[in-house]
Amino acid sequence: MRDAASPPPFAAFEWLIAWRYLRARRKEGGISVIAWYALIGVMLGVATLIVVQAVMFGFREEFTERILGANAHVTVYYAPEFDANGNQDRLIPDYDDLARRLAAVPGVTHAAPQIRGQVMVSANGRASGVEVIGIRPEDLASIPLVAHPETSGGSLDDFGNGIAIGAGVSRDLGVGVGGTLTLISPQGMDTPFGTQPRVSDYTVTYVFGVGRYDIDKTRVYMPFTEAQSFFDREGGADEVEVMVEDPDRIEAMLPALAAAAGPRAVLWTWKDASGAFLSALDTERRVMFIILSLVVLIAAMNIISGLVMLVKNKGRDIGILRTMGLTQGSIMRIFFLCGSLIGVVGTVLGVVLGCLFAYYIKDIQMLVESLLGASLWNPEIRYLTEIPSRLRWQDVGAVAGMALLLSFVITIWPARNAARMHPVEALRYE
Repeated sequence: MRDAASPPPFAAFEWLIAWRYLRARRKEGGISVIAWYALIGVMLGVATLIVVQAVMFGFREEFTERILGANAHVTVYYAPEFDANGNQDRLIPDYDDLARRLAAVPGVTHAAPQIRGQVMVSANGRASGVEVIGIRPEDLASIPLVAHPETSGGSLDDFGNGIAIGAGVSRDLGVGVGGTLTLISPQGMDTPFGTQPRVSDYTVTYVFGVGRYDIDKTRVYMPFTEAQSFFDREGGADEVEVMVEDPDRIEAMLPALAAAAGPRAVLWTWKDASGAFLSALDTERRVMFIILSLVVLIAAMNIISGLVMLVKNKGRDIGILRTMGLTQGSIMRIFFLCGSLIGVVGTVLGVVLGCLFAYYIKDIQMLVESLLGASLWNPEIRYLTEIPSRLRWQDVGAVAGMALLLSFVITIWPARNAARMHPVEALRYE
């Protein structure tokens, strides 16, 4: 049982002595300069780790939102069949009935037939390859990022009188609302003079920018009946696209969707299309956490070197304190507090700095780009038009907890050495 007269652990005098040691100048046997170096190192390491975690998680979330906001959660199409002539047929003749059956499945919010094809578009002497999607106006209005994009021109209400194009297509071809695009399909028409490509002119009535480079640059929407005629799909559809309430639970809905679609149907989910990429992002984020934790560890190692020097410089003080009655536990706690305070303050400052940097990263990006006169973010490579950042308190807590744990653990060894110093040995040469 502890003596009733002995002070409790981490008593006020222990905090006072530890604080005075940290404040002391080098000529007084303190470690103020080294403490500052260690504190700044921990602060920068923690801030860097928070910013990296926020950006990588933000990239995953933004990419997922762009996928779910501009693409179907499940695409239903028919497996190919071959006619007597050996021609492949994947057309869905009962597309409206199929869409109604799929829409009746619990959890499904919308189902719409579509025509899909690859064509060449040209305007103003320029040409580009795009993906054309034939869709009804009311179905196009149900796509969140197209109906409510980051940037837009024209009106979606006029879609039935023309076509809708991505902002990247508009920029590359130099055509806007009211302009004319020429669509050229390689699947030509049979004529007495041979196969001729299908060529048609369409008026642009709507321009959308969803913020994802590969969609804005390659996507063109066309009215459903017009697409049936242009791609020679009269009386059928290529696929039925399904939207659900909870895209993350799409695997649980597949049996019900497959039963509603019929035996010939093939289901392709958004996770089938992009799941590997999202899993790679999650793995990379975890690996980066481990790697950057080593940066925090290296910064925290300065605390050890500082405490070792402090113990050496304060040998006489340790001997005097021991002769005055301080226990080994009190000495250990004093030097433990010296190192821990450096880690705690550095971690707190790092959390504040990292959160501020992650929150204002878009403004920082604009400032740096204006100073350098060059772009730091290439959407052609990263798919998104700006640097994403999403702070999660669980990520911030994990970083702060890891930094504090490292700071506490590495402080134990020099504090233990100080506590084991014998008073006679400490005062022998004084």
